[in-house]
Amino acid sequence: MSERPQAPRGTFDVLPEQSALRLTVESAARRTLEAAGYRRIETPAFEDTDVFRRTVGESTDIVQKEMYTFTDGGGRSLTLRPEVTAPIMRAYLEHGMHKLAQPVKLWYLSSCFRYERAQAGRYRQFWQIGAEAIGSDDPAVDAESILLLHALLGELGVRGVRLRLASLGTAASRARYRELLQAHLRAHEDRLSDEVRERIDLNPLRAFDSDHPGTREVMASAPLLLDHLDAEDAEHFAQVQELLRTAEIPFELDPALVRGLDYYTRTVFEFTSDALGAQSGVGGGGRYDGLAEELGGPPTPGMGWAAGVERMLLAAEERPVPEPVCDLYVALAGEAPELRATAFALAAEARRAQVPAQLELAGRSLKGQMKQAGRLGARYVAILGDDGIALKDMESGEQETVASPSAVVAHVLRGRHPG
Repeated sequence: MSERPQAPRGTFDVLPEQSALRLTVESAARRTLEAAGYRRIETPAFEDTDVFRRTVGESTDIVQKEMYTFTDGGGRSLTLRPEVTAPIMRAYLEHGMHKLAQPVKLWYLSSCFRYERAQAGRYRQFWQIGAEAIGSDDPAVDAESILLLHALLGELGVRGVRLRLASLGTAASRARYRELLQAHLRAHEDRLSDEVRERIDLNPLRAFDSDHPGTREVMASAPLLLDHLDAEDAEHFAQVQELLRTAEIPFELDPALVRGLDYYTRTVFEFTSDALGAQSGVGGGGRYDGLAEELGGPPTPGMGWAAGVERMLLAAEERPVPEPVCDLYVALAGEAPELRATAFALAAEARRAQVPAQLELAGRSLKGQMKQAGRLGARYVAILGDDGIALKDMESGEQETVASPSAVVAHVLRGRHPG
């Protein structure tokens, strides 16, 4: 006999008890973001591969190693989305959202796919909550974006949260800095890892992320981008910091902070959690003022972030799993077909009245049905028998005869909303 299929390595099944916790994350995100004017958007799970090649960066690990790319039946190259910002900008341009009042504020809860080493809280299929504000370069957009993620992490009880903050400047100022950094790396090329050495021309800033001992020693004396911002970039970053201080959000400047995507400009940030160990990132993002142009659109500023659902749950304080609500359990005290039909109709009528109801479906004895009602935490049990309908209050233990299914529903509604 062949082995039973299992979920692919690096993926996972979301079981009912886990789904309940994940729903609390979604609910918290909806409350936090929609109160600030963000509206939900979802993009397809796969996109034209060029959406990512043109924006994420040819030299990034995502494009070089981690994307799930395939050719469809029409010969087109498609990619399962490794991130969501580029697809959202594609949708912004495609659907003419520039005609709306700016900035356009959008949020999402989407699955993403990357081929990387699976470990605690990091999977090859994972879920992200994110927010994007497109169409304004005001520093207040940056600060508000950071504030919203800070608020979400706080509501979810994520432990040991720290905010790291930096600026990558505009493309022009970063280009001048790249030359300085490349010169520094070439001067110490013999001490660098092979990977960093190969990327000196393509993406020298990624050297800051290396954990190679020799590379880290070299980067300790490397020039820092924060010291080479032009006047406008420096002023923009100063205003972001001042707004965060006004909102009493603590942060630490990290000149070595480099996001893993090429489209970032100016403000970048990351929230970490002390509860996660070495792989401490919970969520982060930044400004991406050149992203629309990379996709063939007009110059359009943007700012956003993404936070991993699995990472947030792993770092959050433990909380009880919410139990499903069952206000009415419909039990059978006989086997007549008409009783089963009446029970089915009663459950349907209760649900139409917004009463959470469950129906006996497993052929249990009446004693077994009462035990099942107890396991479900049912407030009432309607017992249908040849002599009529008895309604039992599971809290008081009292039981009374009721005239009809409609009377059962009315009684349960009165019990839920007394007076």
